Parts: sequence; C-alpha cells; structure tokens
Amino acid sequence: MTLQERYQKEIVPALKSKFGITNANAVPKVTSVTVSVGLSQGIKDPKILEVVEQTLRRITGQQPVKTKAKKSIASFKLREGQVVGMMVTLRGKRMWDFLTRLNAFTFPRIRDFRGISSKIIDGRGNMSIGFRENLAFPEIRPDEVERVHGLQVTVSTTAGTRERGDALLRALGFPFSN
Repeated sequence: MTLQERYQKEIVPALKSKFGITNANAVPKVTSVTVSVGLSQGIKDPKILEVVEQTLRRITGQQPVKTKAKKSIASFKLREGQVVGMMVTLRGKRMWDFLTRLNAFTFPRIRDFRGISSKIIDGRGNMSIGFRENLAFPEIRPDEVERVHGLQVTVSTTAGTRERGDALLRALGFPFSN
C-alpha cells in the first residue's frame, strides 16, 4: 500500500475522530513539497549551478527553477537578477513518492540520526527540514559527487495549526524524536 492510499484509508479516519472533524475536506493534508538550495558560494563559481541543478533533478525527477535576487545588496556582492538559489515544487504523485523515499530511505541514511525535532513544525502546520549534505538521498551516488551541498525540504500542509500539523506528519510516518 502506497503512502497516498494509507493516507486515504487509515490516516483520514484517524484524524477525523481525533479532532472531531465531520467534513472529509477539512482533514489536514499535504499540499506540496518544496526542495530548495541556496547558492551562497555559487555566486562566485558558475560550475556549482550545474551541480545543484543535476542534484535536484535526480532527487525530485523534475527540472529545478532558478530563483533570482530581487534587489542588489553591495555588502553581499549581489546584483539584482543574479541567480541565488534553485527550487523544485512537487505535487500529486511525485510528492507522495518523494515523501515515501524521504521516510523510508533518506532519514535512515543520515549519520547519527536520532529523529526530527517537533520544533521544526511552524504555527500553520508546515515543516522545514535542512540537510547539511545531499549524500543522504539514495539517488545521489557518493563516487559521482563533485561538490557536497546542503538543501532544504519544506512540507506544506492545510493543517492551519501546529497541533494538527504535528498529528498529520506523525501519522505519515515522519521519525520525530519527541
């Protein structure tokens, strides 16, 4: 049974009874997953753009979008319109597949992993996880990596509150430490 099927058959009824929700559309659900990389060192080195783009394409299966600076900031040596990051937004089947791989393969591959802190869930029920290195993802082979870089995974939900978001993410199988 896939994570999406499990959500429909087991998690939705459990959340409805836990929070006393009568309407099935009011049950918290995951709307999107955003995987992003900030290119602080990429501003000086154009080769890192290609490395990050290839990494994101491998991890998500989608072409990343370049995010550009909105304003020039002289102290950061930043010009307006300069590429400062890359991101991919996943929805639908790709989102559910990514969440399955994240829980089943990526978290177990992290060195000294003791679980996620529940403090990373914000007041609206969304969660952002930062990875120091991209080697934890099974799609990335360590022998092929030229540069190791970090990335951020943001799981957006319709929970509305921290408590509902926490219940939804725990039910989906995210390994929380507390």
